Amino acid sequence: MARVLADRKTPGGMRWGDLSKRVVSAAVLAPLALLCLWAGGWPWSVLIALATIGMAGEWRRMCRHRPATANAWWAPLLGLVYIVPGPAALLWLRADPVAGLGNVLFVILVVWATDIGAYLAGRLIGGAKLAPSISPGKTWSGAAGGVALALAVGLAAAHLDGAPLWRGLLVAAGLAVVAEAGDLLESALKRYFGVKDSGTLIPGHGGLLDRLDAVLVTAPAAALLAAMLGRGVELWR
Repeated sequence: MARVLADRKTPGGMRWGDLSKRVVSAAVLAPLALLCLWAGGWPWSVLIALATIGMAGEWRRMCRHRPATANAWWAPLLGLVYIVPGPAALLWLRADPVAGLGNVLFVILVVWATDIGAYLAGRLIGGAKLAPSISPGKTWSGAAGGVALALAVGLAAAHLDGAPLWRGLLVAAGLAVVAEAGDLLESALKRYFGVKDSGTLIPGHGGLLDRLDAVLVTAPAAALLAAMLGRGVELWR
């Protein structure tokens, strides 16, 4: 019976077995990440450093899949440009003694909501493809579902903090769009290198780059907004 349920597909083509792997992986990794985020300081820095090293290793392995980039001098530089800004932004955001914890948590929740909403809506509803030449599995319904769930995070943050609701909705929507663009960017890179996943570290997700692709572009965008607002100010205010 379990095998039958795992092999069943939704109208959008999702296998429920794939979803169960994602849930188990998230249940293990999310508490660890949130604990390090709450602690800040060296636990957060160590987590970010380990993730960065892991992503760099995955980038190197992807480059080896394509002869033109295996020993190209510009491949490591491209990897630095792609990988480093995200972790650096997360460290900078968390270093704010007033709004750091809340801002990083907000970014993470928006990214998670976007990913979950896009995954479920895209697989359950299906429909027109978003960018078939880059990622055939992504749909417009998935993109809309991701933004919709991210809006719920923005609305909740603004409501709980007594901030203008429109501000929370606007920031969440903007970060959600950036997150989905980051997902497409990583898909384009994998297609260029000729790999399906960046790695196999996380069951149901692939590698660290597969899991953190949206964060790599969303965190710098959030850091830019935080710099414009000033230190000590929440992103949704």
